[in-house]
Amino acid sequence: MTADLDVTRVGPAVAARFVRWMETGEGADEVFAPDVFGDITLPHWRLQTDNAADLVEIRRTDHPFTGTIRVERLEPTPVGWVMQIEERWTDASGAPWYCREMFRADVTDGLISDFAIYCCGDWDLAAVRRHEAEVTLLRP
Repeated sequence: MTADLDVTRVGPAVAARFVRWMETGEGADEVFAPDVFGDITLPHWRLQTDNAADLVEIRRTDHPFTGTIRVERLEPTPVGWVMQIEERWTDASGAPWYCREMFRADVTDGLISDFAIYCCGDWDLAAVRRHEAEVTLLRP
């Protein structure tokens, strides 16, 4: 960990590169340290990695489609940031998908060195429509 990390300067830049990587699948080497530790919590599973290549491969395997990210919140921490997002994408058949995720990133020398991911799970169009019909959200 870098002792003099200025999260107000470095955090948003790393977060912006991270969002760009999520939307395009490109530039992982500008986001993750080669030896990044990743802890991924899914609705019914948990995975861990100890390097960028494996972390990127989990993303490519489990979520091969690029899409759009709406950052709902970005909060600095003493060593990085926490980000809350909404993600939308279209699969190979043209079907829309949706998910919400929360990330905690420790940043060392401008790269994510320790990363936790909490994913609500991927919702297909039927789940999105069922949710819209059954739940009135207080905030979007």
